[in-house]
Amino acid sequence: MSLGRVLVFAVSMGLVSFDFNPEIATSAYIEQYKELAVVEMYRTGIPASITLAQGLHESHYGMSKLATEANNHFGIKCKNYWTGKTYYHKDDDFNKKGQLIESCFRAYDSDIDSYIDRSNFLSQTERYSPLFQYDKTDYTSWANGLKHCGYATDENYSQKLITKIEKYQLYKFDTSEDPFRQLIKN
Repeated sequence: MSLGRVLVFAVSMGLVSFDFNPEIATSAYIEQYKELAVVEMYRTGIPASITLAQGLHESHYGMSKLATEANNHFGIKCKNYWTGKTYYHKDDDFNKKGQLIESCFRAYDSDIDSYIDRSNFLSQTERYSPLFQYDKTDYTSWANGLKHCGYATDENYSQKLITKIEKYQLYKFDTSEDPFRQLIKN
């Protein structure tokens, strides 16, 4: 069970009461997912800093309903070809009358599945192919490229990612050693 789900459960049961502290939540999220972000970076070429910044932002530090109920840390919607589990909630889709309607999001069995699918989604979707011309240490180009390729509708999306990467020094994970190479050495 992820830290976010444990905290949501504990608060909802009255076992824990606290004022939300984004710094603590951020540190916990980074600690929990940094190795997975590095593994995915070596598997697909997507910078670990970008993965962590998106995960922090899209899942609200792992505590959003989408993350805690559907294990979706990146806000990836179903798309017409998705055949996996689904989760519906209101986001940014409107019907013909201009009313906000529920959007279909991908749901996963685990947080790991969310990370893997997001990496596959970016690396196997044609519209994101320009991103892979950037070096894995060029988080600024990746952040701007994600926005340019249409990952998010928020005009400030790129800057939000860059701010998180710089504030929490997530760029240091972009130069981490391949964890599988470390295993082979030992």
